[in-house]
Amino acid sequence: MRARMMIAAGAVLALAACGEPADRPADAAADGNGVVNLYTARHYDSDLALYDQFTASTGIKINRIEGNADQLIARMTGEGAASPADVFVAADVGALWRAQQAGLLQAIESETLNSRIPENLRDPDGRWYGYMRRARVVAYDKEKVQPSEINTYEKIASPRFAGKLCVRSADSIYNLSLTGALIEAWGSQKASEWVKGVVANMARPPQGGDRDQIRAVGAGVCEIALTNSYYYIRMAHGEDAADREITQKVKLGFPSLDGQGAHVNISGGGVAANAPNRENAIKLLEFFASAAAQEHAARYNNEFPASSDVVAPPPVDIYAGFAAHPMAVLAFAARQPEAQSMMSAAGWK
Repeated sequence: MRARMMIAAGAVLALAACGEPADRPADAAADGNGVVNLYTARHYDSDLALYDQFTASTGIKINRIEGNADQLIARMTGEGAASPADVFVAADVGALWRAQQAGLLQAIESETLNSRIPENLRDPDGRWYGYMRRARVVAYDKEKVQPSEINTYEKIASPRFAGKLCVRSADSIYNLSLTGALIEAWGSQKASEWVKGVVANMARPPQGGDRDQIRAVGAGVCEIALTNSYYYIRMAHGEDAADREITQKVKLGFPSLDGQGAHVNISGGGVAANAPNRENAIKLLEFFASAAAQEHAARYNNEFPASSDVVAPPPVDIYAGFAAHPMAVLAFAARQPEAQSMMSAAGWK
């Protein structure tokens, strides 16, 4: 699937469809059920079908504003109490935590969300909920690396892979979240040694996104790379023949953290602090948490469902049997500032 282009920083972010302010009467749905204003950092074409399904089933029109998470947080902060934002959605718990810390999300009570979303994938006060999962794992050259050599996160930073690791930059929120999880699990000293080991093992300076790391493994630049699971699955089962060929050589391994499973992050959302359409906002989050919506996102965006009652569809089902670490995602989200400082001190650029 083609990722939707993010709106450039500083540009005017227009409401989707009509392009008019969210609180104008012209935005009301035809049957009078109103609107919900979605500020989203997810940029996947597959999500557009979900928005259409929500409107068809509820009569509530979605006005969509897109940007990266930091842009949207800055926008909501600048708008203050007059913000039209109803729902904030991000592709990493770290961004949800930043919005929470900025006072941009409100606590809600929803029996539906509390029953459908596991406790470790949501804020205990109901300010945000993770409805899809993605694992931060290892792509490896099957001709050079044995699965047993990358079955723990410690081994990624071991001397075995000196000069043989590809990874994206330290400011990648995915890497910040992983490092935060290691700090939470191991403490600062051991996590710091791991970060130093990662830097020592880099085959090249950090560059590009996760798919670039996988392609670098395929090209022989490195033997292993850190990646989110859905990037690899998308390459292995997508329309690009060259990417599919790479994944014949490059395979996906799921390291374990302290024997409890692979590090898992979330896509999720929360109700904005000043939501003018609060009830519609809750309905939208409950829709995202539904079995049908999770199955759709898994099938077309290659993420893992959050709810145990959702059977992973093809092609995600091939990879869905991995053990997921039970750590509360809030725990490592709150460690991100420490992770950033640690990575910078080690020279992870």
